Amino acid sequence: MSSEDKKVVWSLQNNKRTEAERNVFKPTGIKKKQLSGKQYLVISVFVILISSFSLTFMVEESSEVCFISSFCFQSKENIFLYTLYIFFNIIIVLLTIIVAYIIGKKIGNKIKV
Repeated sequence: MSSEDKKVVWSLQNNKRTEAERNVFKPTGIKKKQLSGKQYLVISVFVILISSFSLTFMVEESSEVCFISSFCFQSKENIFLYTLYIFFNIIIVLLTIIVAYIIGKKIGNKIKV
């Protein structure tokens, strides 16, 4: 077979590339670096912490947060405590959604069977 017999109709380059140029985009065998589950967890917690820190600056008026009657703090005076307060609220909401999903999935599987 000559090179003209191999000619592909849809080729825009009219088979002008050499074999080495065609093989440029073939896989090299080097695997991509994959993150483990722990690394994803650490990265997601870090992102939530940064976003909760940025949310403290979006609130214009100061608010008072009390865990118990003897332990209260202002959102503008104690920015880091307020950041942790928002962070744990976000974590609680996410865990609630995950638990509701798991329970719903188990109920759905029992109903389906």
